[in-house]
Amino acid sequence: MILLKTNEEIELIRDSARLLGKTLAEVGRHIQPGVTTAYLDRIGEQFIRDNGAIPLCKGYEGFPSAFCISVNDVVVHGIPSDNFFIKEGDNVSLDCVIELNGYVSDSAYTFTCGETSPEMQRLLKVTKEALYIGLEKCKAGNRVGDIGHAVQQHCEKNGYSVVRELCGHGVGFKMHESPNVPNYGVPGTGPLLKEGLVIAVEPMVCMGSKNVVFSREDGWTCRTKDGKPAAHFEHTVAIGANGPDILTTFDFIENNK
Repeated sequence: MILLKTNEEIELIRDSARLLGKTLAEVGRHIQPGVTTAYLDRIGEQFIRDNGAIPLCKGYEGFPSAFCISVNDVVVHGIPSDNFFIKEGDNVSLDCVIELNGYVSDSAYTFTCGETSPEMQRLLKVTKEALYIGLEKCKAGNRVGDIGHAVQQHCEKNGYSVVRELCGHGVGFKMHESPNVPNYGVPGTGPLLKEGLVIAVEPMVCMGSKNVVFSREDGWTCRTKDGKPAAHFEHTVAIGANGPDILTTFDFIENNK
């Protein structure tokens, strides 16, 4: 069932989303060579709880951490570890879901650690562009397929591929709601976008093949099959009559660079 939100509920989701933007920025500024992904996770969880919110990833279907932290060829769902040290040139995706006062927001941002290659910079640039191109389709009267098609077209014309096994989703009352929001699709198909619908749009883009593998050891970690890097950006957005109302923000990250 697709659950629409009232204007008052959307404002409460916005409060959650704003805190989430601050959280990603707080963790992101600690990314440097030699730190572990578990260290970053602990900083983020403390910040979330200190601000009266709950990290919803922790404990979700057994996931052990507040953040998914995915480095280089890990597309999504990387489990933070005290044995994984970030290196100069790595790309580091932070993905987090929080609940504040009963309302849920979801966002992801791929950072770089120090200097990185031009190829990596281009991958991140195109992935982030694809997010905003997809968000432009978040208008009442469009359909989910319009979002996915826009994302897919931008990525593929730039020589990249989009993951098929994972997708965006409804959000707001819970972490995952209907509808699913794939990063590929056919225009004019899929569920109708109605005013009051809140969704997470999240391109997961690979430098090489779209094929991925899931860890047999932990059941979560999703890597590119060919070992090439991936990137991930995500916003929580409300469908508006005239266009997207982007609830999460990257401003706290990008205004402090």
